[in-house]
Amino acid sequence: MPDPLIYHRQPPKLLPLYARALAPKHAVDSNEIALPCLSAELIGASTNNETLTRYEAICGFHSGLRVPATWPHVMAFPLQLELLSDNHFPLPLLGLVHLRNTITQHRSIGRGEILDLRVRLGAQESTSRGLEFDLITEAYSAGQLVWEESSINLSRRPETKNSNTTKKSPPPELERYPHTLSLTAPESIGRRYASVSGDRNPIHMHAVSARAFGFPKAIAHGMWSKAQALALLEQQKDWRSGPMRINCQFKKPLLLPGTAQLNWRTGESGWDYQLLNAKGNAPHLSGRIEWL
Repeated sequence: MPDPLIYHRQPPKLLPLYARALAPKHAVDSNEIALPCLSAELIGASTNNETLTRYEAICGFHSGLRVPATWPHVMAFPLQLELLSDNHFPLPLLGLVHLRNTITQHRSIGRGEILDLRVRLGAQESTSRGLEFDLITEAYSAGQLVWEESSINLSRRPETKNSNTTKKSPPPELERYPHTLSLTAPESIGRRYASVSGDRNPIHMHAVSARAFGFPKAIAHGMWSKAQALALLEQQKDWRSGPMRINCQFKKPLLLPGTAQLNWRTGESGWDYQLLNAKGNAPHLSGRIEWL
């Protein structure tokens, strides 16, 4: 098992990691893959910097004494990329699909607070679509776990001859919630979000590069969509800060430029939310916020 990679105060540089990610991987059968026990740590990372201010503006958060609940995800992205581009990681980085994301904030994190970040590969599962695996991120303050994230990713199985004959079950009927706000995603949002998150996947950057991966246009980052939804929900009446769990399932891509509808309902134990297309008849993502 490779030793944990440990960084102090500064995360690994992204450019060499992207260069490493482009190196070809040997073709392997996903049924035979056993992901290695990779992990990386960043010790003594400050939550407050110039990038945080830009991130808040791009995602719609109001700047304050606490950082957005999605911000540690961005802080840990270089560590995540370190693992996914590691020579021991057998799957190609390009083509991975982010399926689900769950963030648990055990308490609000102060602006300028110093965190220790840890990222590791979690459980894996072989499905009809390919290999799903968990990328786990944790944030500690003075040795106490204050924030954690589970990101389920999919490495698709190569298409088979019979794949086109498989009948897909119809999607469940879409439930509409009582509250709705409009959201605008400009053509440049993929590049702007990439500039603060470091996630420069070609499918988000330009229509030309997105078409190389089968998309008619560039698509919004899933974590930008989640952050934008959270920023809008935080501005609503009866919102509660502090301990919470925010989960979502990523569904249809949001093509850029585009508009969407944030649709939600409130409740005592939590809020259900979904980001719908402009017509309101298909979801880009759906999820729930639970107060802990």
